[in-house]
Amino acid sequence: MTQENLRPENDADVIVVGGGNAGFTAALAAATRGRKVILLERGLEDMAGGNSFYTAGATRIAHDGLEDLKDLVEFDERHETTIVPPYSAEEYTADLVKVTEGKNDPELTKVLVEEAAPTLRWLKSLGLRYRLMYERQAYERPDGSFLFWGGLHVGNVGGGEGLIADHTRVALENGVDIRYGHRALALITEDNRVVGVRGENPAGDFELYAESVIMTAGGYESNPQWREEHLGQGWENAKVRGTPYNQGDMIKAALEIGADKGGDFSTCHSVQWDAFTPNNESNRELTNRLTRQSYFLGVVVNKNGERFLDEGADFRNYTYAKYGKEILKQPDSIAYQIFDATLRPMLRTEEYDMPEISVQQADTVEELAAKINLDPQALSRTINDYNANVDREVEFDPTVKDGKSSSTSPHKSNWASPLENGPFYAYAVTCGITFTFGGVKTDTEGRVLNEQGEHIPGLFAAGEMLGGLFSTNYPGGSGLAAGCVFGRRAGSIA
Repeated sequence: MTQENLRPENDADVIVVGGGNAGFTAALAAATRGRKVILLERGLEDMAGGNSFYTAGATRIAHDGLEDLKDLVEFDERHETTIVPPYSAEEYTADLVKVTEGKNDPELTKVLVEEAAPTLRWLKSLGLRYRLMYERQAYERPDGSFLFWGGLHVGNVGGGEGLIADHTRVALENGVDIRYGHRALALITEDNRVVGVRGENPAGDFELYAESVIMTAGGYESNPQWREEHLGQGWENAKVRGTPYNQGDMIKAALEIGADKGGDFSTCHSVQWDAFTPNNESNRELTNRLTRQSYFLGVVVNKNGERFLDEGADFRNYTYAKYGKEILKQPDSIAYQIFDATLRPMLRTEEYDMPEISVQQADTVEELAAKINLDPQALSRTINDYNANVDREVEFDPTVKDGKSSSTSPHKSNWASPLENGPFYAYAVTCGITFTFGGVKTDTEGRVLNEQGEHIPGLFAAGEMLGGLFSTNYPGGSGLAAGCVFGRRAGSIA
């Protein structure tokens, strides 16, 4: 305990721990109320931004279609020939319930769904920039028009790098004191109230004091020991997609002063990730380009040449965050996405035309198998069986769940285009971990709760530290949306 009469005056009204999307949003919410805010970022300036820097910037919101979005997104001449289907609050809620298998907290869900769009408009009013995500969420149709799909349509300008650049600029304009290279390790309490943080920086140890502390320091996905302990054996081998700094420091600090655990510590967001490209973890230059998210168009096989999942079970937005785990279970935690010459032009350019990508190409399936050290007979058998069972009466359409299936085992439910035209391509993938779903328990305002369900005075959480929204899987773009919504809520009352 630090006694009030022995410690210095407060350094700020609000201390925010963590300089990602949630942290900056919380800082802005407090600063625009006239609060003095210090934002602590563990990374030095060239490594700042948390996981948000590594994202594509996609942010899921409910809306009524393109006309409803035009005041939010920047003008694009393609708008005139674009269809953006409405995405209702009811659909948003249903998607969260579906992909989390009903384990999402209903009260947190209601706040997220209702406030995501208004929060983005508030951030835009402060200077952040948004756009329609043509390259990730739309296909150009034969008549030259564009059709968006999957409920996820809006992203910020410039991806994760642009998001953090905008946040940083706007925070400085609003007087936020950003301190890089500050790793917070403990919470300082006084009469059961949180009054500050203790940690280390390049100059040594530090203590800072404030009326409120907002924790937005992410999960524990960068800590291999915690991954193995909470997620299970093998997870220590997963590739870290984002920041190397999410070690669980502030989760540990909060639990040490009596905070209750929130959410599912046994599952996480994980994706198919380039297996062999050098520097394929926490890569600040390639960031999200190392994902391989056009898998639903082709087939995915393991090192035995066997399929092991339904690539077309649903839109990518609803399956990609759980299929990394399935890769981790395979021999050597490696798999291969297989496409033919017909499908190759449809793959995401930003990902599949990446420098030094892990890919092999051959004129026949058997030659391709030899190049990736698979049994040619086994891979040929898998592809031939898949092709023979494709429903060729149904038209292929990647903008809808087209029902074009292959009745092979495992069944492929949609987008089952036969792989028949050489050359054939194999992209090596492994498991890339994005963030963990367990954190601290809060109410809907972001106030951290103790094990008795009571508020811990002076302590708030948002972003990936806030447990309860996601389990097993999550709808793409809802993580950044949640960071904005609950960051704003915490910063509005801290």
